Amino acid sequence: MAPARVYEHPETDEIAIPRVLFALSEPLRLSMVRTLAERGEVDSIELGPDLPRSTLTHHTSLLRETGVVFVRAEGRKCMIRLRRDDLDKRFPGLIDTVLAGYQEAPPAREDA
Repeated sequence: MAPARVYEHPETDEIAIPRVLFALSEPLRLSMVRTLAERGEVDSIELGPDLPRSTLTHHTSLLRETGVVFVRAEGRKCMIRLRRDDLDKRFPGLIDTVLAGYQEAPPAREDA
């Protein structure tokens, strides 16, 4: 039997605002974070069922490495959840503010 996968995560006090903002600046990752905020822990495949596995892995790894999400192995699944408590401790209100702004963004103009 293969050993369980172990994922490295930054400690709460190591989470840096520039890295978090970079992670949240990409629309796909921001959409993933919104899904996690709404649904809680999910199998990572649910965050991008139509994405190539390599693309999904890239984006979820970046979110994990920046401290935005926590990832754990559960059998063959890769369970992922938002580190809301840690992020709120470091940067109170950041996630709610970013998600509120993202949800309220006007649709892109076709002539732009």
